[in-house]
Amino acid sequence: MSWEIITVFLIIGALIILFALEVFPMDKISFFIIGALLLTGLVSPEEAVSGFSNKAVITILCLMILAIGLEENGVISWFAKGLKVLKNWPALLVLIVIMILSGGVSAFISSTAVVIVFIKIVAELKDKYGLMPGKLLLPISFASILGGSCTLMGTSTNLIVNNIFMRYTGETLGFFEFSKMGLIFLGTSIGIIVLFYSFLPEGEKDGLSQKFNLNKYLLTLKVDTDSPLIGTPLKESFMYKEPEITVLRVSRNNYEMNLSNPKFEIQQGDVILLHCSLENLQKMRGEGYFDLEVDENLTSSFSKGTSIEKVDEQKQDPEEKVSNTVLLELLLLPGSRFLGNTLESLKKMIFPRAIPIAVNKRKSLTNLKNKLHLSNKTITKLKVGDRLLIQTDASYIQNFENSNNLAVLNQFDGGIPSTPLKRNLSLFILIITIILAATGAFEIMTSVIAGTIAMLLFKCIELNKIYEKINWQIIFLLAGMIPLGIAMTNSGADAWLTEGLLGLMEGQRPMIIIGMLFLTTMLLSGVVSNNATAIIMAPIAISLAKGLELDVKPFILCVMFAANFSFFTPLGYQTNALIYSMGIYKFKHFLILGGIISLVLLVLGTLLLSAML
Repeated sequence: MSWEIITVFLIIGALIILFALEVFPMDKISFFIIGALLLTGLVSPEEAVSGFSNKAVITILCLMILAIGLEENGVISWFAKGLKVLKNWPALLVLIVIMILSGGVSAFISSTAVVIVFIKIVAELKDKYGLMPGKLLLPISFASILGGSCTLMGTSTNLIVNNIFMRYTGETLGFFEFSKMGLIFLGTSIGIIVLFYSFLPEGEKDGLSQKFNLNKYLLTLKVDTDSPLIGTPLKESFMYKEPEITVLRVSRNNYEMNLSNPKFEIQQGDVILLHCSLENLQKMRGEGYFDLEVDENLTSSFSKGTSIEKVDEQKQDPEEKVSNTVLLELLLLPGSRFLGNTLESLKKMIFPRAIPIAVNKRKSLTNLKNKLHLSNKTITKLKVGDRLLIQTDASYIQNFENSNNLAVLNQFDGGIPSTPLKRNLSLFILIITIILAATGAFEIMTSVIAGTIAMLLFKCIELNKIYEKINWQIIFLLAGMIPLGIAMTNSGADAWLTEGLLGLMEGQRPMIIIGMLFLTTMLLSGVVSNNATAIIMAPIAISLAKGLELDVKPFILCVMFAANFSFFTPLGYQTNALIYSMGIYKFKHFLILGGIISLVLLVLGTLLLSAML
């Protein structure tokens, strides 16, 4: 064994330890890898940075951009709203349907993005219909991993493995070539999870929606002169029909109106008290139904409200004015000078630097409709722990960040939400991208680049959003890991491993060889990221197949599936880590349920893949 091979194995060993102990972030580890490989002379400078121009990395980057475009334009939210039909279904049937849907969507969209969306859906199902998150979230994570294994663009692991396969053999995997096998794995895992449904915890009785900023805000709005709501019966307005908006009270000329009257119509000057989610607040704000200019002459039983008005084309400001406006979510700490104030008095304190929009009460405002005898001033009186939503100019953000006894929790840009046209266009672009890649009209990288260009060309997404939302850790991890695969070839480490494995497996049946490769890859993926595992194991699998004079494809598929199937720990796959961080599950839930699924898929995968030889 040469010193180069020893050095490569030492780097891989250090890499495994760093990943397992989470000593440094992934992107920092990737730079350590590049530096170590360069300093030891295992790769040339060109090879060290080759990961940044790798086809698989560029493809993954473009897929991330497409996923961001879908999210920004409401495609995923639109899909989420359709799942409300599940509210009256039996719990086990809801579990099966949600796993099938999350798996199906993950075949074409980033599994991490899908899981985040389903976290929000599950939170809503829990808050409204009592479905426990613990029974759904872990199965959703597992299903998204399995669904991503069904198509070539389903996960970054698939693209990395295909890239290595093409580099070593000149062949490529078809878009749906292994979908049948992936669906068998998905169906089998769904059956196992249904059998062990009672093993899953219910999760927290409350607090899930708070963790993901799904709480609702109180705000008051004034109907302006040219509002399209004027003359509209309340029960026919968008505020009444939208389930996420609750109209609490309407005041007209300082008198509270009877909302139970079916003939009640909205009129100019009405002041409306709403309870709505941040998403709908943003939507109403962006669509121009109310303006945030303070009307100092307004007097009513409510705090001074903002005006609901449909902004016409002549009234809209240039883009630069919109781009400088942001929403800040502030947490009130003990000693804050805002404590004890109402939204009305707060406007006088911070205008014109900022405009308060709404308050999110620390304590749950249950049965709000039964408490409407309280004045709006009493309801919106600020206390410790309340969250305040304000609009301000981007240049003032630092002033709030540096304020004593005030914490900036979140920042939301003031851009205008997408229209249905943008939503449909984004979905159409994704479908066309998938068709181009699946039919072989273009290579998958060419297809996703074309899709990304279309998103930018039709302004379905802006570059500043891409820079903010791309998971750069994944990109840098891949860019750092790819040179490691090159170093294994340059040093002869892959050939040395192959010779050892050939000697160990001499005389063994192909089924045993596939099974051992599947097991080794799966165990490594439980400690190291699935992408890193694929980069390390794919060249070894190809060399092993060639040395045994067997078909390479089953071996490369073995690595691809096994690297993805890291169910028995929350470490190897990003969606598992996300679910685990919520505090609902313990390590044992992954070890026991994920371990059972891993063992079954190990046996099933060995049988299916060895049958291809």
